[in-house]
Amino acid sequence: MRIAEGTAQLNTGALIPLIGLGTATRNLNDEEIKAAMTTALQVGYRHFDTASYYGTEHALGEALNSAFRSGIVNREDVFVTSKLGNTEHDDPIAAIKNSLKSLQLEYVDLYLIHWPVKMRTRILFSQPKEEDFLPLNIKSTWQGMEQCMETGLTKAIGVSNFSSKKIEDLLSYAKIPPAVDQVEMHPLWQQKKLRECCSKHNIHVSAWSPLGAPNNPWGSNVVIDNPLIQEIAEKHGKTRAQVILRWGVEQGVSVLPKSFNAGRIAENFQIFDWSLTLDDHDKISKLKQGKISTGQKFVNSTTSPYKTVEELWDGEI
Repeated sequence: MRIAEGTAQLNTGALIPLIGLGTATRNLNDEEIKAAMTTALQVGYRHFDTASYYGTEHALGEALNSAFRSGIVNREDVFVTSKLGNTEHDDPIAAIKNSLKSLQLEYVDLYLIHWPVKMRTRILFSQPKEEDFLPLNIKSTWQGMEQCMETGLTKAIGVSNFSSKKIEDLLSYAKIPPAVDQVEMHPLWQQKKLRECCSKHNIHVSAWSPLGAPNNPWGSNVVIDNPLIQEIAEKHGKTRAQVILRWGVEQGVSVLPKSFNAGRIAENFQIFDWSLTLDDHDKISKLKQGKISTGQKFVNSTTSPYKTVEELWDGEI
């Protein structure tokens, strides 16, 4: 892969660019999404993160294929991630084929189980009802994910929102180990235990909402507005977002900031020609920790496999 920015190597041998563009959105149309993706490609992004639930696969596919046709980039130079939805656990092969059709691609580079939850109804931002939950069998789901890889529909498989315990459980029966665990991670939720677990098993960690998802219903401004982050940004003459993203990259994690603003898309990418100091890292490591997105909606006392938030994250909360 001919990639200008930094990369990490997955346990498959493939390279994953350390900065990618998240594409979750509630209120943009396909043309607006496509325009943002096109801007990102022109800026230099080569890693794009989508999911069947986001509703952005089609627009991303349009942008990518336009770029392929115009010669801006070749398919092998782009890393595309999509995810198995909570309603799709019974047939990952059919699910990934639907995603590939929307993306107009022959394969994705990475396919993830979006959540360790199985649902009857497609739910992204709303609160599920008790009857929406179905019995969960990750072993069976993972066998379907392995078939996706074995048939060439994806180059790598992984998980998202899995705790250390869920990773260990998966490894106890997986024929193909997960290449990635994509989780919430930022300076106020540093995931030290999970990263130690993943490092031990050569699983790459990818950070969704690496800025804390400011101004989004599932996020908070507490990360971007943190006084220490502001202080470090001023010292380096960088934006607060650049400091946060640089911190993530220097942890060896790939970061997936979401933006549809051309200026911020470009700014967020400018993190490879400077570094944080050891003092910066020391101060950031001491920040009070608090998870922003707890997955509370996937918890209930009756039909969910998780009766409490602590069960969902196996105490890593």
